[in-house]
Parts: sequence; C-alpha cells; structure tokens
Amino acid sequence: MTNSKDQQKTAKPTADGIAQAAKVAGKKGPPPVHLWNPEFCGDLDMRIARDGTWFYLGTPIGRMPLVKLFSSIIRKDGDDYFLVTPVEKVGITVEDAPFVAIDFDVMGTGQDQEISFTTLVDDVVIAGNKHPIRVVRDKETGEPSPYVLIRRNLEALIDRKSFYRLVDIGAHTEFGGQSWFGVWSKGVFFPIIPSVELEC
Repeated sequence: MTNSKDQQKTAKPTADGIAQAAKVAGKKGPPPVHLWNPEFCGDLDMRIARDGTWFYLGTPIGRMPLVKLFSSIIRKDGDDYFLVTPVEKVGITVEDAPFVAIDFDVMGTGQDQEISFTTLVDDVVIAGNKHPIRVVRDKETGEPSPYVLIRRNLEALIDRKSFYRLVDIGAHTEFGGQSWFGVWSKGVFFPIIPSVELEC
C-alpha cells in the first residue's frame, strides 16, 4: 500500500495546487520566495510569452488575479525559472522576461528626472541603482531589447511603445570614455546606443 507521503512525492504539480499554496504563503505581504527551498516537483506546462501572456496547458490564463498571484512567486535560479511555494518548486517556461513593462511616468527633468515603470501585473519600480535599465541588441539585426529590473534577478521587457517614449526623453552623455545616447533616472545614466551610431 502506498502511504500519503509517497503519494505526495509522486503526485504531479498542478496550477490549482500551486495557486492555493501561494495564497496561503502570501497572506501577509509579498511571499519571501528567496527563503524557500522545497523539493523540485517537476515542470509545469506553464509558459510566459514574450508579450507577457501566461499560458497553462497551451491556453491563455484569462484571470488577471491568478496571473498576479503566480507572478508573485516566480524565482530565477541560474537561467531557469520556477514557481516556488513553501512546499513545491516547479519549473516553467519563460520566452524572454517574466514581466513586461507596459508604461512609465516621468517626474522632473534632466539628470534629476525619475522614470517610474508599471508592469502588466501592476508592479511599479523607479529606475535607478536598485532597478537598472539595460539594453541588449540582437547580434544579427542590431534590434534593441530593453529591460528594467523589477525584483531580485527578475526583469521586465520594456514594450515597444514605452521604449519609443524613452528615446524621446533621451540625451547624449559621456559614459565609459565615449558619448552615448541614453536616459537618466534618479541620477543614474542608462546607455542605449553609442552616439556615433545615431550619426551614421
């Protein structure tokens, strides 16, 4: 006869089970996923597309409260992403970044300005030393992919319309021994592209 402990070990994780554990764990604020070390329970058929859409078993998750709940328990270990609760750790697929920044507000001007990003799941961060912006360019096409750090080692892809708006408030600044075009936030300059490439 199989005892209950054996059944727990062999049972496949489900989205409902993860959601229930996350609700309990997050009752008193953001779950401290970095402190939890449960056993790895396998991979879940869950995927975050590049545009921020969450899929479960190939179907988009239409309930935003559920998406927000899952997004609160994401952890990145190495290059892999997991949903983590005190009792389960399951692998998920992330096509690009786990979050998407869909808008931003600007307070102030010049070097004193602050850029406040909002993600698809309503995280809000102000770009600066704790939440840096970085731009990765495709090696073949040169197409930029901009990101902002949301929490710990989890980034948001800045969507295209927001990136174009960032370019509108950009400036040329000496950085690393050469002139760069980029943006300022909380006294920190974030380079986007060498100035000389804009002159070509």
